[in-house]
Amino acid sequence: MRVNSGFGRILVALYALFALAATGRSVLQISQTWPHPALPYLLSALAAVVYILATVALGRGGDRNARIALYTISFELLGVIAVGIWSYADGSAFVAQGQAGDTTVWARFGQGYGYVPLLLPILGLWWLRHTRRDVPAGAGRTDER
Repeated sequence: MRVNSGFGRILVALYALFALAATGRSVLQISQTWPHPALPYLLSALAAVVYILATVALGRGGDRNARIALYTISFELLGVIAVGIWSYADGSAFVAQGQAGDTTVWARFGQGYGYVPLLLPILGLWWLRHTRRDVPAGAGRTDER
């Protein structure tokens, strides 16, 4: 099964939606505070880049792009967990210039987005594993070394 077929198409659409949302949010936030954007706004930009890379890799499919998606989505999960913990441990770091505390996509584990930012990388990693299992051992794998 290909990474970008079946459920993979829904996953690509979700990643594209979050890429658009995070990009729009970060561009607006950073442009309003330039040249001294707050940390949460820079984290929104990082999330946008991660979502864009994952969207492209998942959408293209293939072994190389599946590997890129694996690295990107793994980084995303670590980012959501790290920023989520950090935003609860030091909420003042995520309140920028009188804004609400959810100033990044990943703050509070994606609470402002219905926790989808926490669930999305879990689904993405599951899907990559699920589609990888469909490839017989050794078939088409020339990148072992």
